[in-house]
Amino acid sequence: MNNVAIFASGSGSNAENLVRFFASNPQFCFPLILSNSTKAYVLERATKLNIPSITFTRDEFYNSHKINDILIQHQINSIILAGFLWLVPPYLIDAYPQRIVNIHPALLPKYGGKGMYGMNVHQAVKDNKDTETGITVHYVNHEYDKGSIIKQVSCKIEPQDNPETIAEKVHQLEYEHFPKIIESIWG
Repeated sequence: MNNVAIFASGSGSNAENLVRFFASNPQFCFPLILSNSTKAYVLERATKLNIPSITFTRDEFYNSHKINDILIQHQINSIILAGFLWLVPPYLIDAYPQRIVNIHPALLPKYGGKGMYGMNVHQAVKDNKDTETGITVHYVNHEYDKGSIIKQVSCKIEPQDNPETIAEKVHQLEYEHFPKIIESIWG
């Protein structure tokens, strides 16, 4: 059984998509959604999905054992970052080696690192006149977006595409492929 905690900082559309995808799979359970923002829409999604949610401060995340204690209490054995914007601290990486996975909205190593999330990524892709973009699912290590790549899926960018249409294409890749990739590594 995979007891998976989802960490998210924003809307939580990938979190909801994952929970719905695995709803009929007894190998996966999502007992907890965690967020570093009390205003994140993912918290409303968690309520709608009947999943407990917890928010935490920067100090609690980096300078205490609160988060690790919560994960142990909920018997979490895997973590998915779905739009989570903070660097994961070493104590969590050490507690969950090769069990923390992130999705990034670009083809790493391009457009990775601190500050490269959401529309920042799609704007950079457009500004550099790339002809393709995509998603990268990777293990989390001690640096932003530098963990071992599990899988990348790409899509074409047309000259008329703008950051918003690029984002839409990337979201479609996320929704279609992210759950299947998780299933392939942990199923």
